[in-house]
Amino acid sequence: MLIVVSPAKSLDYESPLATTTATRPQMLERSKELIEVMRTKSPADVARLMSISPSLAQLNVDRYRDFEVPFTKRNSRQALLAFNGDVYDGMAARATFTEDDFAHAQKTFRILSGLYGVLRPLDLMMPYRLEMGTKLTTAKGRDLYDFWGDEITVALRDAVKKSPGERVLINLASQEYFGSVRPTKLDAPIVAPVFLDRKDGGEPKIISFFAKKARGVMSGWLIRERITSANDIVNFAEAGYAFDPVRSTADRPVFVR
Repeated sequence: MLIVVSPAKSLDYESPLATTTATRPQMLERSKELIEVMRTKSPADVARLMSISPSLAQLNVDRYRDFEVPFTKRNSRQALLAFNGDVYDGMAARATFTEDDFAHAQKTFRILSGLYGVLRPLDLMMPYRLEMGTKLTTAKGRDLYDFWGDEITVALRDAVKKSPGERVLINLASQEYFGSVRPTKLDAPIVAPVFLDRKDGGEPKIISFFAKKARGVMSGWLIRERITSANDIVNFAEAGYAFDPVRSTADRPVFVR
């Protein structure tokens, strides 16, 4: 069973590392191609391309300039410990993962990335900003979906085959990032959990902030509990959520809080 999530815009390269084990990104040669394209962009180009502030654009232009292979533990850190958004807060890997948890995550957990394609949790990465939905023209086409083509799907298909337990992919990524995956070529069923919250006693609905964090909470739970079958997902009962069989289908289990 393989879990996939999105990256985060916020990064953390300062806090103490929860593990010193690290690996090399598997699609790094392709990342270098994207970096060469981004190095042709001015700060104003980057600001327009990503709809970000001039200061943030300059920061990322500097990052593209400083990108250097091979990565070292001085200029990079493990992806699971570098990303710092709601999903990663929910996972709480820094605070709760043991070395065995990190080792299991390496087999069962992947992060989709505009720059790196697919990252394992212990893959080193340099800081960057390049969202999957960016309309960056390359020799492959007009955006990053064209650039990556089938490559992300092939990497995930291979990872699902090698992962322990059932051959199934648990999609906890956003639509933007999972749009880089071609389900018909994955050779595995996809299960996409949904998280609903009740507000003011009304009908439960998806609330973006809570749903993002819940995806991380479930990811951490799946790893720590060594869940390797989609059938066992219904036992998830963390952070106040409970499985709702009435609203659920086999490929869309719903959890309500």
